[in-house]
Amino acid sequence: MTTVRRSFALLVLASSMPFSAIGAELPSKPNVIVIVADDLGYADVSYQGCRDFDTPHLDALAASGVDFTNGYVTHPYCSPSRAGILTGRYQQRFGHEHNPPFAPEDDSIGTPTDEVFLGQLLKRSGYATAAIGKWHLGDAPKFLPHHRGFDEFFGFSAGGHDYYGRTRGPHRRIQRNDKTVTAEEITYLTDDFTDEAVSFVERHQSEPFFLYLAYNAPHSPNHATQHYLDRTWHIEDGFRTVYAAMILGVDDGVGRLMTTLDQLDLRERTLVFFISDNGGRLGSDNRPLRGHKGMLFEGGIRVPFLASWPGHLPKGVDYDEPVSALDIFATAAAIAGADTSAIKPLDGVDLMPYLTGEKKGSPHDALYWRVIGGQGWAIREGDYKLVNAAALDKRQLFDLAHDPRETHDLSKEHPEIVSQLKNRYDTWNSQLTAPRWTDPHEVNVAKEHKAVMDARDKALPK
Repeated sequence: MTTVRRSFALLVLASSMPFSAIGAELPSKPNVIVIVADDLGYADVSYQGCRDFDTPHLDALAASGVDFTNGYVTHPYCSPSRAGILTGRYQQRFGHEHNPPFAPEDDSIGTPTDEVFLGQLLKRSGYATAAIGKWHLGDAPKFLPHHRGFDEFFGFSAGGHDYYGRTRGPHRRIQRNDKTVTAEEITYLTDDFTDEAVSFVERHQSEPFFLYLAYNAPHSPNHATQHYLDRTWHIEDGFRTVYAAMILGVDDGVGRLMTTLDQLDLRERTLVFFISDNGGRLGSDNRPLRGHKGMLFEGGIRVPFLASWPGHLPKGVDYDEPVSALDIFATAAAIAGADTSAIKPLDGVDLMPYLTGEKKGSPHDALYWRVIGGQGWAIREGDYKLVNAAALDKRQLFDLAHDPRETHDLSKEHPEIVSQLKNRYDTWNSQLTAPRWTDPHEVNVAKEHKAVMDARDKALPK
């Protein structure tokens, strides 16, 4: 599907007034929906050029709003990234640097309870709140969403789950608040999460609401229904035909939710964000980016990221300045009139003034990443990005404006830029705390790097 996009910068130059001046007046306490996909590749949506299947509903969402072409998450895999989204703060500030092990009996492993989630903040401001889908921010009861500011929770606490609701032990379960949902009640999780989201919107249409809809698709296990597989029969790669079917489930879900908002006349009262929690996993399509989930190259941290709010945001435009998943919190808080003065520091930025043309320039001076307790790190300032990859143990400098694939290391050509960015990273890093639990991915990073090196070695003549 071909989508006509427009440059945000050119629209601003062509307009004699900010976009807000031609939109409707901001409603009091507008609704907020945050939709998160899991392991979605940068080019696994047709508005980004997907070649083997279409995502018409995500295309429509992009056409109705803003596509953040340089949209980043704060970590290259699941749980830490989600902690950043829901707190608006770099999660390394409070030690949530790694995926937590599944530990329902351990009340020390999870996002600290003194951190304020967006659901908590908006509930205090009079919003009905729901968390639906994958949680992955702690398994002990005190860490679960219905104990952290969400009125309703329907989903699972861990990092992944069987899509048909089948359990692995008494604690790995689908639950509705504290009640276990049996496998017999589940059809297919992606569809069930959409059903629950639609129900929540219908039940709370007369009051302000915040919906956090966190699909676990297209994360493993690779499960799909015949309905979705019938639409990807033409894809001959065995992994990708299922992976694509899982994405179609998300796309259909987004379409159903947007249709519900339209039918209830809520679309212009609802700011909708869509984002992936990290880059695509192996087998996804991250073109034109280098790397994948787990890496600090662009393919691990630069993700599909949209904002749509008809009447209040421009539509069908690309916004090219670097933005962060942290900005979702700050933007939602600002339009809701919520008090964030006690949250220090709040790293996210309210994007509304930038998206309406009231403010110019970049929302962020720099963006930062740290993984494995600092073994891997990166910083982006302007077009320059400095990466210290954990597996490679060397610093590489890239000019993303001219080298988005990160193929040409400029570190030897511009040592002064390397030094400047490293000093800036060190200043940020000095504000962080140590990880609260160990990282199961450290061994995986080393194994993956060894596998690549072994394959290259075997390709040479002996």
